[in-house]
Amino acid sequence: MQALLEKIHDLKNIISISKHEQIVFGIINSIEAGILKVDDKLPSINEMVAEIGYARKTIVKAYTELKERGLVESKNLKGYYIVSLETNMTLKVALVLYAFHSFQEDFYNTVRKELGKRFQIDVFFHHNNLTIFKNIMDNVSRKYGAYIIAPIQHPDVPDILKNIAEDKLILVDREVPMPKNYSYATQEFEQITYNHLVDLAPRIKKYDRFILFYKGHTDLPEGVLYAFQRFINDFNIKGEVATVYKSKILKKKTAYFTISDSNLWQILKDARKLEYRIGRDIGILAHDDNIVKEIAFGGITTISTDFELMAKKAAKFVKYGGKLQEIIPTYLRERNSL
Repeated sequence: MQALLEKIHDLKNIISISKHEQIVFGIINSIEAGILKVDDKLPSINEMVAEIGYARKTIVKAYTELKERGLVESKNLKGYYIVSLETNMTLKVALVLYAFHSFQEDFYNTVRKELGKRFQIDVFFHHNNLTIFKNIMDNVSRKYGAYIIAPIQHPDVPDILKNIAEDKLILVDREVPMPKNYSYATQEFEQITYNHLVDLAPRIKKYDRFILFYKGHTDLPEGVLYAFQRFINDFNIKGEVATVYKSKILKKKTAYFTISDSNLWQILKDARKLEYRIGRDIGILAHDDNIVKEIAFGGITTISTDFELMAKKAAKFVKYGGKLQEIIPTYLRERNSL
């Protein structure tokens, strides 16, 4: 402890850094000098107040920053301990997503690239399960310097998220009602999907039926379902919603709208087996674009937000702070499948 305190006292004469930074840099310097090692216990807040002479809130602020950098953790109310020697990390970031879908993998890779090596990103998946989401949030609470979260659209979720300070949290992908100062980079589903379906109406009307695969109580956005129902009613199209995909459902002169990639791949597999021509015998519209959909079967028409832009916005919030509130554009990419 004495060697650590000497490191901090050495920094007290440097007027260009604040009091809490003196403590942070003193502990970092002690780690780099080998004075502190993993599992070493730091002086308590009261001990630091007595030895250094700074206010309690200054010590708390310093220890909080060290936790956010991933260097320190408070364990079972027994004190603060060194948990990492990676002093080059600027910040620990908790990234909470639905699942590792291809477009969310692209999202992660972009965030990783934009933040660079000085940020530690820990990824968690809640699979649209409220219990899992609550457990994740309990585990990550007060341990990270920034939080990028794709929330579940459930009435309980806003109260869970309010436990995170507004300057540390950005919501991505889906919206939930939060106080006005919280940041988000999300997509809008219902109206934009409806607008793009209207754009596609002449192509969809080439087919006798239009089927949406949608199963409730999953991570599929309800806005897409509502847009589909409005569209078939407004344009007098014979349409229906199927909760599951089965091979026998595939019929000629039918257009299919898939949100789930697993349904899309099965449709394409069965179409090849039945020798159905995509874009002629059957039509296909998919949600969430990726490079495979761009090239498979001459290209699959998609309605998709710009996940790369969304990721860049989230990374910018983490790096520079400030309030960010933006609806990310959604695009229609017309290809040969309709």
